[in-house]
Amino acid sequence: MTQARLASCIPLPLEHKLLVTVIEKAKDWALMHGVGMRDRKHFTKDAIQIAPFVLLPSPFPRTEFNKAIELQPILNELMHKVAHDDEFLEHTLQNTLQVDEFTAKLYDIWVKVREEGITQPISLGMLRSDIMLESRCPHTENQCAKHTPYCSWKQVEINSIASGFGHLGPVSREIQSYILRQMGHGDLIKNMPENRALSGLCSGIIEAYDLFGVPSAVVLFVVEEVSYNICDQRFHEFEISETRPDIMIHRKTLNEIYEETTLNDKKQLILEGKPVAVVYYRSGYEPAQYPSSREWDARLRVERSSAIKCPSIHYQLAGTKKVQQALAAPGVLEKFVAGSATERVRDIFTGLYSLDFDESGERAVEMALEDAERFVLKPQREGGGNNLYGADVRDALLRMRRARERAAYVLMERILPPTVAGYVVRPGAAVPPPITDLVSELGIFGVIIGTRDKIYCNRQAGHMLRTKLAEANEGGVAAGLGALDSPYLVDM
Repeated sequence: MTQARLASCIPLPLEHKLLVTVIEKAKDWALMHGVGMRDRKHFTKDAIQIAPFVLLPSPFPRTEFNKAIELQPILNELMHKVAHDDEFLEHTLQNTLQVDEFTAKLYDIWVKVREEGITQPISLGMLRSDIMLESRCPHTENQCAKHTPYCSWKQVEINSIASGFGHLGPVSREIQSYILRQMGHGDLIKNMPENRALSGLCSGIIEAYDLFGVPSAVVLFVVEEVSYNICDQRFHEFEISETRPDIMIHRKTLNEIYEETTLNDKKQLILEGKPVAVVYYRSGYEPAQYPSSREWDARLRVERSSAIKCPSIHYQLAGTKKVQQALAAPGVLEKFVAGSATERVRDIFTGLYSLDFDESGERAVEMALEDAERFVLKPQREGGGNNLYGADVRDALLRMRRARERAAYVLMERILPPTVAGYVVRPGAAVPPPITDLVSELGIFGVIIGTRDKIYCNRQAGHMLRTKLAEANEGGVAAGLGALDSPYLVDM
């Protein structure tokens, strides 16, 4: 089947001289407005380079965008309920814990703090539901002409520890608005939805801080040892400082938390003599980023404390791929979502299959071996770059068909989004870039604050769009695989 296409917001290709001129202007605009990151190859704290960005906003159906916005509070509440259902998490993760060391260590911390007694019942969830348009119709052998060039949208995943793009999402709209004005198409900006992701996410941290209720307390951002995505991270701090100058923010690695914090007799996490009100993890922390017992000890100390965590340990467990696969199983959603919302949520799930050593797991393996191109093999990881596609799916399943590690993965049906022609501007690349076929992934942010029994706030909080080459499998911007973008809403 030929992959479906969407039309660019203006006719392409652009005239050569115009293209060169507008890209040079846009690159300067990017550097002056925080559309940047540090260079991985030539790292220095004293310089940034532009982050890859798509020159023109990518088309996205208006009805589907609005549907995703409206659904986000329901997904927030779903994740909140899952995170507070101890029995469900225990049952769902039991096989994964035997083969995935990182998830097992998170689980051990969760068990330990539950046995000791939860010190802080309030959790702050800053979630991002990542979705893609699906061009294939499940009801026909061929593409459904009624829905050309797309049929629906499906959820790629929901992230409980990856609220990145709070700054880069909104600023993508601003740079593309600037580009459209420079090209004489400022009238098109009205079709680019407002994006207040930065203020929306930061307001969640501020609300959690106020719920903590200690005026002298501080907010702690947990960061990697080396931060490349510095613009996106720092603008959260700048936004909070501008909105609430009374809130002091500290950035610390887990090693620094181990060395510089203590727990007092009230189980307050003390940093530089002040109690910590909110701990905000700025990374998914891959296993390689927890190389020492000191960092795990620091994570346990934070979880034992009275600080409001974003995410708390049970929220992070709820965000694992295994839990998301379990939610897609028949009859499971009804446990957490009531009424007509159940079908609305189920409709966005693509096929997700367990690879446990049981009858359904064996069927999933056979299905993937028969047609590997239909599937993606996903481990329990955050941050992109870990999934397997096509022939690699087949090779991996043949290698670990009888191995315990198989249970650490889930199998997902691959989404086939429509393509659009466009230009991707990258640091150090030739100008002008070639026109290429691109596909996009939309992320909708949500904020939810609550305890097991009470929800204080629950809202949608902005969006982001990442775009990549149509033939590329992964699309992480920080990893250099994708590009910043924003939606251009079209009526179809």
